[in-house]
Amino acid sequence: MIPFALRKVVSHSFDEVLAHLPEAMKTEGFGVLTEVDVRETLKKKLGVDFRRYKILGACNPSFAHQALEAELEVGLAMPCNFVVYEADDGKTAIAAIDPSKTMAAMGSEKLAALANEVTQKLQRVLDRL
Repeated sequence: MIPFALRKVVSHSFDEVLAHLPEAMKTEGFGVLTEVDVRETLKKKLGVDFRRYKILGACNPSFAHQALEAELEVGLAMPCNFVVYEADDGKTAIAAIDPSKTMAAMGSEKLAALANEVTQKLQRVLDRL
């Protein structure tokens, strides 16, 4: 596991998680900006088979605006990504970036406080799944 991720593994199917994740995100003010089907992309571009794996780029406009006001280059860490993939044991894994760790390296106290708040929101999204 990577040290800057929030993670949860559930018994729900991949499709069930993908159906409920946007709803869970919405309860914390996030919407889906982008969706990347990694499996489909790898098949199309490289001809390889890969597990079901999607990346959802999430944005909370209010927090995004506040973060950009604090540090313009924070956009490098945006949007907040969620990944959903089929685990080897047949369960479904969901991971989200932990802004309190990734944005801490930017050195802004204002940004760090905001990142901690966003991390709490992202954790609550995972808790709803």
